[in-house]
Amino acid sequence: MRLLLIADTHVPTRAKDLPDEVWRAVDDADVVVHAGDWVEADLLDRLEARSRRLIGVVGNNDGPELRARLPEVARAELGGVRLAVVHETGPSAGRGLRCDRLFPDTDVLVFGHSHIPWDSVTPRGLRLLNPGSPTDRRRQPRCTYLTAEIRDGAINDVVLHPLPLRPPRR
Repeated sequence: MRLLLIADTHVPTRAKDLPDEVWRAVDDADVVVHAGDWVEADLLDRLEARSRRLIGVVGNNDGPELRARLPEVARAELGGVRLAVVHETGPSAGRGLRCDRLFPDTDVLVFGHSHIPWDSVTPRGLRLLNPGSPTDRRRQPRCTYLTAEIRDGAINDVVLHPLPLRPPRR
């Protein structure tokens, strides 16, 4: 099972659309996971129409329309992997222990908010993944997204994909 993990797309405020490479990854994925900060429902509509399966949550920059359609926490069992998605996990200091406490029945937690890619394992063994942002790199060298595969009841082949730099938006 192929996964695409994205977050903090901020369309259309930070970019007019997702990069073409990300749309191609949507087409290749069995499951698309979006960890919040969509900004407008148009992207949600287009991802729902184009994805085989979409799992998404609301972020702190998402208004009432998105809040009415998306949960704050999403959970799914994918090929034997217990997945949870949330927008924000709080400061990086203490994140592992905090997430172990808040998500005791989870194998993989996907989160966003910081625009900083993250891949770690907590003391309990919970895998924490933040794909960064495909549209707003902030202080990161590149915009990014993650892909992964689920096989034999485990998440494998987690790959961070840096996107080419794009000219400043005018």
